[in-house]
Amino acid sequence: MSAGGVVMTLDVTVVNVALAAIAKDLGAGLHQVQWTVSAYSLAFGALLLTAGALSDRIGRRSVFVAGIALFTLASALCGLAPNASTLVAARVAQGLGGSMVFAPALALIAAVYDEGAARQRAIATYAAIASAAGALGPVVGGLLVEWVGWRWIFLVNVPIGVAVVLGALTRMPALTPLNTARGLDPLGALLAIGVLLSLHYPLVMGPDAGWGSPQVLVPACAGAVLLVALVASQRRPGAMLDLELLRIPALSGAAVLGFLARMSSLGVLVFTTLWLQGASGGSPLEVGLRLLPLTGSLLVVGLFTARLQARFSAAGLVASGFAFQGLGLLALGAAAHQGQWALSFAGLVLLGTGGAILFPPLMGVAVGVVPAGRAGMASGLTNACYPLGTATGVAAFGAVFSSRLGASLAAGPLPAEAVRHTRAAVETGQFGLVEPALRPLAHAAFANAYLAVCLAASVVCLLGAVLALRVLPNPAARASRPSVREHSLSLKESP
Repeated sequence: MSAGGVVMTLDVTVVNVALAAIAKDLGAGLHQVQWTVSAYSLAFGALLLTAGALSDRIGRRSVFVAGIALFTLASALCGLAPNASTLVAARVAQGLGGSMVFAPALALIAAVYDEGAARQRAIATYAAIASAAGALGPVVGGLLVEWVGWRWIFLVNVPIGVAVVLGALTRMPALTPLNTARGLDPLGALLAIGVLLSLHYPLVMGPDAGWGSPQVLVPACAGAVLLVALVASQRRPGAMLDLELLRIPALSGAAVLGFLARMSSLGVLVFTTLWLQGASGGSPLEVGLRLLPLTGSLLVVGLFTARLQARFSAAGLVASGFAFQGLGLLALGAAAHQGQWALSFAGLVLLGTGGAILFPPLMGVAVGVVPAGRAGMASGLTNACYPLGTATGVAAFGAVFSSRLGASLAAGPLPAEAVRHTRAAVETGQFGLVEPALRPLAHAAFANAYLAVCLAASVVCLLGAVLALRVLPNPAARASRPSVREHSLSLKESP
């Protein structure tokens, strides 16, 4: 499971550092090649809910193996792609395979490991390894692009994928589906895919196309209509989704908190990478090395997360994780503004620490408060919120960043044309394209914009901490309000 999580998470971030090389080699425009990132994200997010629900009916190992096999085949096609169109199509297939791997992941771990400490250790290990892989994406991509070429960021997945398939077939138990009473429900599956795709697409396209453009408004309106249709269709007997699960406060709370956690972490990572890229002179490898405090803290603290879960409540750990992330963001914003590397080091360590103690309890709650036969659906539901949170964070903080950057540059002595050119270069971290005399102003404007992003994200962390204390399991509060267990038992007794 962890090996599968590594290659899936790496492919979210590893491609970013290779876009220029891909565009040059395939003779495509950079905007066209950027769809290699967007296509994966859209396909990955669109199928998570459906894949999670189907895994409860046809078998979680079956869905996992089919997903990793599809991902491996698509990775080979990506590495051999003769043009940009083929590459984008293969990335769509990669995203579909990735969603089939991630959707039943938590349910598989929960089924194999017993309740208590063993399950907590397994989920904590899985979360730490997957999160660290995402943070290592830029350095892995930088190494492969500089040493052997961009095609190997995809081809390296092939032997790993084959090994994971063989390992799953020989080491992973073939669990009997526990929720076969519900049918496959093709209508519900298509509506669920349409809803998630309609939610993702405007978030991905908004920063480039404009939030008032038809490319954004039309799919957003379609998504609202499809959402109403999905809810209506799932009220009938035998529907794919079990809407009763959303009545469990801890499960719905874990989904919302996962959304906020991804928004405040990976939603800010792209701007952190841009800042480090400007500070390091643009080397992808050096950017990745500067991110090692984040990656290292994720792995090291992740080793102790299971022990922390044995001593503290999920509510306390998740709230603390958000607090660490908020402090880390404030430290990074101050570091960019003051140019102090010690502050940035501390900020990255705090971010990694927060992520390490935040995600495992959320994952454990998601599959721990529902009947075993519906764990795949719960896993798919919470996992579906993660890419949505990332896309929302990139879009929302991108708007904050762009607005603040433009205001800072316009406040200087530059003419309008110089502001436009400088802004276009700074927004992508390409300070080398800025005239030497204007670089101090460009760096100052970037620092102000990044500080605004960090402040906005820290507010999201504060909201997450408050919400975690209210909706997640907390032994101290069980005597004063109905427990999550009561909701779960009521679901187990229902037909």
